[in-house]
Amino acid sequence: MILNICVITPENIFLNQQVEEIILPTNTGQMGILSNHAPLITALDIGVMLFRKKKKWTSLILLGGFALIKQNKVTILVNQVESNDQSDKNLLKNEFLIAKKNFEEATNKKQKVEANFIYKRARARYQATQ
Repeated sequence: MILNICVITPENIFLNQQVEEIILPTNTGQMGILSNHAPLITALDIGVMLFRKKKKWTSLILLGGFALIKQNKVTILVNQVESNDQSDKNLLKNEFLIAKKNFEEATNKKQKVEANFIYKRARARYQATQ
């Protein structure tokens, strides 16, 4: 069975195609979506979205948003999306480790909020290369 997936940002429609399976990064963990899924609206966390077309998995980095699942159509509204451009794994790992250290060392609430966003984005970028 087929799912129609549409990823929309404030600037444009980033992706619109048919896939067989989707894994979303929700605020409560990863959520798998197959055809005939129950209707649902869910908040998306910063993380990696995976989707499968035939036997090939593709990853996108979502930077927060919402997903609407209804009648084999998955509409994803996100603030920003990045494709996995196969950047240097070592560079992404270093960025992730620095972001993690900065998050752990943040002292006040404002620093923690900012460091948390940077940490989650760096983690998603690094995970997308795995």
